[in-house]
Amino acid sequence: MSQAPSPRTEVKRLPERAVYDRDIIYGIVDEALICHVGTIDDGHPVVIPTIHARVGDTLYLHGSPGSRLLRGMRRGETVCVTVTLVDALVVARAAFHNSMNYRSVVVFGEPRIVSDEAEKKVAVRAVVDHVLPGRWDESRPMTDKELTATLIAALPLAEASAKIRTGPPKDEEEDYATRHWAGIIPVTMAPEGPVADPRLDGGIAAPPSVTGYARPSPAR
Repeated sequence: MSQAPSPRTEVKRLPERAVYDRDIIYGIVDEALICHVGTIDDGHPVVIPTIHARVGDTLYLHGSPGSRLLRGMRRGETVCVTVTLVDALVVARAAFHNSMNYRSVVVFGEPRIVSDEAEKKVAVRAVVDHVLPGRWDESRPMTDKELTATLIAALPLAEASAKIRTGPPKDEEEDYATRHWAGIIPVTMAPEGPVADPRLDGGIAAPPSVTGYARPSPAR
């Protein structure tokens, strides 16, 4: 896709960084551990971080039935969802051009509260496995009470765009002759070794989802 799916998803600031390819957008959404959801609540702007998961062309947002953000969703208000991955610090010769290499996605739409029990179970499982792949099958099953206490909103990914910066700094031509260091500092989010719960019974080994967890290698 070479064009924005809607006027409100068109990247206007630095449009050369815009990406509308669905596979790239989905890859960024899948890699990000959390998203930020923005809407209007009682006339005030609200932005809340939450866990998400993608199933096909649908973005599922996890929350509580008492969330002020999700109250607005029940009224059918438009939301804006963003995810951001930082891949490197960009160190330029001029202070003005210091930047970051990043991959970000913005999604607009009118979410719906998931009331169908079968769909809700699929979404909750997807959220759990989004954070730690394979963890759902290694955990105690969710009870009906826990499912009721969980609110899931579904947002179509029809209106989504990505913005990506890669590569070295972009200095003014005359600054390339100066004696200031320039380059990038790659940034990664790497998990450390698992730490067992102090109340874990002895002899219970960490399962594959824990011992095999690794973050994707970021783009440079």
